[in-house]
Amino acid sequence: MSLSGELICASAEEAQIVERHLPRHIELSRAEPGCLHFEVLPTPGGRVWTVRERFADGAAFGAHQRRAADSEWGRVTVGMERRYAVEKAAGI
Repeated sequence: MSLSGELICASAEEAQIVERHLPRHIELSRAEPGCLHFEVLPTPGGRVWTVRERFADGAAFGAHQRRAADSEWGRVTVGMERRYAVEKAAGI
């Protein structure tokens, strides 16, 4: 399973929250079983991040989504806009 899209901050304050909490979120996500690729990169302007994730299967992706939602990252970014597309890989 893969996810791609954008995390969009409405203010400089939201962007600071992302900058503060993102390194740990990336570290924990990359350590999850089934994580094949995980990156969140800033775009020019500082309020939008490009997100790309790839997991071995739907179970690994679902586990990641649950862990992230229940984490500090999930709590501090819960109201931020996300524009994501999720794709199921062939054979999954």
